[in-house]
Amino acid sequence: MKSDNVKKGINKAPHRALLYATGVSKEGMRRPFIGIASSFSELVPGHVSMRDLERYIEKGIHSGGGQSFIFGIPAVCDGIAMGHSGMKYSLPSRDLIADCVETVASAHQLDGLVLLTNCDKITPGMLIAALRLDIPCIVVTAGPMLEGHCKHKKLMFINGTFEAIGKYRIGEITEEDLYESEENACPGAGSCQGLYTANTMACLTEMIGMSLPFCATAAAVSAKKRRIAFESGMKIVDMVREDIKPTQIINRESLRNAIITVLALGGSTNSILHLLAIANSGNINISLEDFEELSHKVPQIIKLDPSSDLTMTDLDNAGGIPGVMKTIYGKLKDFSNTKGVSGLTIEEIASQAWVDNDVIKTLDKPITTNPGLAVLRGNIAPDGAVIKISGVDPTISIFEGKAKVYTSEEAAMEAIESDEVQKGDVVVITYEGPKGGPGMKEMLAPTSLIVGKGLGKDVALITDGRFSGGTRGICVGHICPEAADGGLIGLIENGDTIKINLPERSITLDADEKILKERKSKFASRNPKKGRVF
Repeated sequence: MKSDNVKKGINKAPHRALLYATGVSKEGMRRPFIGIASSFSELVPGHVSMRDLERYIEKGIHSGGGQSFIFGIPAVCDGIAMGHSGMKYSLPSRDLIADCVETVASAHQLDGLVLLTNCDKITPGMLIAALRLDIPCIVVTAGPMLEGHCKHKKLMFINGTFEAIGKYRIGEITEEDLYESEENACPGAGSCQGLYTANTMACLTEMIGMSLPFCATAAAVSAKKRRIAFESGMKIVDMVREDIKPTQIINRESLRNAIITVLALGGSTNSILHLLAIANSGNINISLEDFEELSHKVPQIIKLDPSSDLTMTDLDNAGGIPGVMKTIYGKLKDFSNTKGVSGLTIEEIASQAWVDNDVIKTLDKPITTNPGLAVLRGNIAPDGAVIKISGVDPTISIFEGKAKVYTSEEAAMEAIESDEVQKGDVVVITYEGPKGGPGMKEMLAPTSLIVGKGLGKDVALITDGRFSGGTRGICVGHICPEAADGGLIGLIENGDTIKINLPERSITLDADEKILKERKSKFASRNPKKGRVF
């Protein structure tokens, strides 16, 4: 065992002394050392239930014959970090998390890991670490939150808060209504109820094979989640004994299955960033071209909040990710029969699955023939941009409007709040990319305010930043190259005509090349927010 490096031999007496000091028994010293990388935090609603899950994972590890060690991993709640300087730290925290897991596991020579995670950057950060370490690992996502209710109205995080602000601004609801809504939108522990980034990544983790069946959709407060936590603790000990490593599970085929799944479900645009980073960590040949290729083959088979009033609870009741596997497997030639930590292949899981086709539609009768996500290209985004088609009103396939340019999210928010943004406008938010932000902030606040004010079909928003999985509307993000790298998005001026064409997968600026050349000659590729005090 790897842990023999810290517990076997005469010369390891000092190491054993320190381990005995932690409470490890002589029997425990003979067992595989299993780390529980827990991202428990009282700051993050998706993580507040993890103390309970830690106990069940521990029980499983000890029942399976292992010795468990819990250690902490940082977690950022994107919803709380949203709309201020805290969002600069969200995406970079993914790599901080990977570093933390790798550091602790390597320094202490752990034999295996249970990765207890849930929210947006934590899950991909854990998967990146798993590939770097390549020791047996299993992921337990803590589960989604139940939907809220207020006066017989079903509430979720986005419609009950961000979009409710827009409704208040236009007088559709009262201030009292807004306060009641915010109190009831998030009734307890769990990741936000819809197919936002946290739940998207949980679904993809299960599809890749790094968590047990139903882990992604079992509610945070359910006995089902406790059982999955216990079973995951048992399973990791078996995986250590059998030496089943992440590189045997996460490969090109399983990552392409994940891409197919996010296209079919209409998940978060952030999944593209995370899947590419995971592939890079494992030296796996996956690129933006895989998303483009598969997006022309995969229709959308379910629509969840924020694009409908269905939640993760509804997906779980309809068969969960095993139900999605049953719907897709054998019907798309690009979908592979891979094997995960459960020891079962996708074909075996699918054969045992039940699926409610009133919720999870069949491939021959999908919700729409469009994929949930699409890659757009054009002179504004020669290296690509991303749109969540599932969040766009189905009546809209082409949008053309006049640009209103803002060099920060805050400036755009002020303009939308003050009614400076009107029907027919394309809000252009620049210098919010990875370098320009810095940190590639999410633009959930402005996109939700647009929808909340009833402008979701009449105003578009484009940015070199990114979006929350809760974003809906005509929103194009990840525009590359970004303004801070001299991208054309930094040359757009107020009044320019921008065209977004979904059937052609294009985003273009209608401007004379001579004018663009003149603007480029005067363009300084620098962040206008340089020197700003946060």
